Amino acid sequence: MKMIAGSFNDYTGEIFLGGKKVDLYSPSISKNNGIEMIYQELSLAKPISIAENILVGRLPVKGKFFVDKVKLVDQTKTALSRVGLDYLDPMKKVEDISQHEAQLVEIAKALGNNPKILVMDEPTSALSREEVVLLFDIIKKLKGSDLSIIYISHHLPEIFEVADRVTVLRDGKLIATENIGDVTTEKLIEKMVGRKMEAMFAERKSKIGPERFRVEDLTRYGFFHDVSFNVKSGEILGIGGLSGAGRSELARAISGVDPIDSGTMYLDGKEISFRDMGEAIKSGLVYLTEDRKSQGLSIRLSVGENILAALIPEHTKHMVYLPRMGEPEIEKQIEELNIHPHDPSVSTNNLSGGNQQKVLLAKWLAVKPIVLILDEPTRGVDIGAKVIIHKTIEKLADAGASVILISSDLPELVGLSDRVMIMRKGHFIREMAKSECTEESVLLAANGEGGNI
Repeated sequence: MKMIAGSFNDYTGEIFLGGKKVDLYSPSISKNNGIEMIYQELSLAKPISIAENILVGRLPVKGKFFVDKVKLVDQTKTALSRVGLDYLDPMKKVEDISQHEAQLVEIAKALGNNPKILVMDEPTSALSREEVVLLFDIIKKLKGSDLSIIYISHHLPEIFEVADRVTVLRDGKLIATENIGDVTTEKLIEKMVGRKMEAMFAERKSKIGPERFRVEDLTRYGFFHDVSFNVKSGEILGIGGLSGAGRSELARAISGVDPIDSGTMYLDGKEISFRDMGEAIKSGLVYLTEDRKSQGLSIRLSVGENILAALIPEHTKHMVYLPRMGEPEIEKQIEELNIHPHDPSVSTNNLSGGNQQKVLLAKWLAVKPIVLILDEPTRGVDIGAKVIIHKTIEKLADAGASVILISSDLPELVGLSDRVMIMRKGHFIREMAKSECTEESVLLAANGEGGNI
């Protein structure tokens, strides 16, 4: 897709547009040929207005030197109306709107160039289920306007929802192109991973021990209030809820990233408090953030440097950092998580999203945590990487660690968790045993139905 968008000028082969051969050696050439791409990581400039983002490079001018603000606002309103954002103020800064709105602003920006082909790379990776439904309605309207859409997703139900045909790539090679009506989810997964798949979530015999971690009446004003729960050794505790329920904010506060206003935490029966994340890590509690690129990894550093990033004090002698001490750990993590390429010197920025996520998980596994908080651990990764991550989580719990799993992926939440807590508007409203958990029951509870704690 980056080749089609003009990001590379050294490709081989031929590209045809409307039956005519074209050479797409720069982004401007691709745009001039009617091709727009919306990347998984949004490219909006947050400190400036929605209008300036949508009309960047083609701002209406008055005379030679001044922006025509009346036309700027009018043209932006027209663009926003195409994606259902009529209510937004065009002069509002992007940093002041929601992730869902930013995603739609990105689409409006692309549509402003009147493309013939729109490439969408994982457009729902940061959206809630309700926001995904709204996005699909917009995509269906766009299809009706004679626009060709290339839709990239690892979330297979989306493919069956919006696609007419599906193409599978694996290891840089074309595997198959099929009409969507001629394939099933199982067949598609087989083509993606190159082998027949066993059940996504096999029955696991949990080895749950005594209580490991507990919080009582935890509060961070404006985010969550009077939250209490515990997790035992060997247990995977799922935390479900809608976008904005306070799940990530709770995880950040527990792990020392954000302050706690009141409440108490206990680790192995001993009261604890963390001034920062470093203290949490030393205690054996770690947090895998939902945003791997801006908060989890230093993507310009190598795979090996990222894996050892939380172990620098352990590999320092006489105030000198000795990275060679960590080489066996790097090799172990790369092997166990099947990180590709198997080269610790490769820049993390050059890895696929799935392999970047495995590097982030490896970074925290290298610490040997006793409590691991996972925030959307498989967001935006392929099926093969998802299976490896799931098995690693189960293996960690089987070894006695306590896992707190925050996930908007309902099959993942239901399939992996031994118990699920539902969060809504900053409170836990329901606890569900494994036997009670289905995708439907979790979704109903998250929407405030089905009974409270």
